[in-house]
Amino acid sequence: LSVTSVEDPVIMSKIRQNLREKHARHIADLRAYYDSEIQSLKQQLEASHKNASSEDLKKINQNLADRCDQLDAALNEASARIKILEDKNNMLEKQVADWRERFYAVSDSSKVLQERIEEMRTNNKEKDNTISRLKSRLKDLEEAFEKAYKLSDNKNTRLKEENKMFQNLLGEYESLGKEHERVKDTLNATENKLLDANTQISDLKRTISKLEAQLKQVEHENMLKLRH
Repeated sequence: LSVTSVEDPVIMSKIRQNLREKHARHIADLRAYYDSEIQSLKQQLEASHKNASSEDLKKINQNLADRCDQLDAALNEASARIKILEDKNNMLEKQVADWRERFYAVSDSSKVLQERIEEMRTNNKEKDNTISRLKSRLKDLEEAFEKAYKLSDNKNTRLKEENKMFQNLLGEYESLGKEHERVKDTLNATENKLLDANTQISDLKRTISKLEAQLKQVEHENMLKLRH
């Protein structure tokens, strides 16, 4: 069994159906074998009745009765063992289904986190571009401010206006810088969550592989017991 096979309900249904059919065939073979043994013993008993004395018949009857008891005990033991293996098989199938659901849930969470990270990266890139434009504009204003200051001391009003604009842009730049840092922190936290989710997915895959190995071992034990 592979992880892909476990994820396919049609394949799992076929596997379970094949196991049930094999169990049914093996049980039928066991019953046929024991019926044949009993029939053979009956024929031996009838043949011995014709040729043996009373004491011999009692001895043969006792031997046959003991043999029948042994066969009944063996049949009961085999049936009990088959029932135990079937119960264990069903339990492992439920565990595999549970782990598969948890695997799907973690995979979905990982996809959502990945999409969110991509969205945040896009937004962060846009804000980086905005900050770059503001830096360029701020540099132009600084150069203009320096030129205006050198050209004339009589342009105080204009310089005040430009200085006010400069301060406003500086405040906007600082605000965007802080927002940019917050976005980076959020992006790092989200990437850490994605890493944890991928680690959990790996653990779930390993657990599913272990459960599949246990299931295969139980099926192997079941086959060996049935053949025995």
